[in-house]
Amino acid sequence: MGFSFTLSSWSSSHVSICQYSDKLVPKLHYLKQLGNPHLINFKLGRSSRKFQKIEVGTPICCKRNDLIDFEERSSPNEVRKEIEQCYELIQRLGRGVIYVGSARPGSDHPHYKQAVELSREIANLLDCTTWTGAGPGLMDAAIRGTLEAGKPVGGFKIEKEAGQWSSIGSHPYLLPDTYLTCRFFSARKHGLVDAAVREGPSDRTAVVALPGGIGTLDEMFEILALIQLERIGSKFPVPFLVMNYDGYYSKLLDFMGDCERWGNLAKGELESLWEVCDTNKEALAYLAKFYGLPLNNDKLDGHEITVT
Repeated sequence: MGFSFTLSSWSSSHVSICQYSDKLVPKLHYLKQLGNPHLINFKLGRSSRKFQKIEVGTPICCKRNDLIDFEERSSPNEVRKEIEQCYELIQRLGRGVIYVGSARPGSDHPHYKQAVELSREIANLLDCTTWTGAGPGLMDAAIRGTLEAGKPVGGFKIEKEAGQWSSIGSHPYLLPDTYLTCRFFSARKHGLVDAAVREGPSDRTAVVALPGGIGTLDEMFEILALIQLERIGSKFPVPFLVMNYDGYYSKLLDFMGDCERWGNLAKGELESLWEVCDTNKEALAYLAKFYGLPLNNDKLDGHEITVT
């Protein structure tokens, strides 16, 4: 979304506007005048010429009227400060189960309803905090289920979910002191990882991968790589569950099998890192066994899920 500038040279005064990639063009500061030519002040990053006033042609494409002023990564202190805030929130709310999943499914989607049920029953079983990206879709389902169980919820929200920008980053119903709106993905990822760390045998945490897209796969495999390389920072093993609802991840599992056949994974290595579950019942049974907890195997049979 936004604008792009095409310059014949830096000395040129004529610019055309079209759709752009945020990383490749200067950041707009504000628009002046609506006549022709339009006058724009824009920032040239670290250039010695801080601002230039130039003529621009007629806009070719503009998907939004408002411009969100995202602060630049001017120093590592900005990222470090946000990471510290993530850690402080975890210390206050407690570690627990991290859910990653798509921000797109609505409340009428079958995976949404299954995620509500799963998070509710895991919260009751492990009696711990639920952590999500505090966004819509399946993240919202995990939050809803946990709140139904009366257990605490924490989140690390990013300012873009499901293709929509949000300059405020507020959540529609979570209390403001239970989630943090992150500007940096790196800080958010630090938070999601640290929330799963087990410092003692009595700590009950887990990572649950619900169906999702690019962002979900990114989070899944980053955490999985840390577990594989023993760099997650946990003194005790952290269970990692892949929820293969309706065979959603079956093709991914086939690909991982190819990785093993080509010698890029040791035989049985992946199975030792995660547990693939087709149903919520399988997931609960695995966690109950992992932590040595009693579980009524018939608990989910015939359970009706009501989502309002």
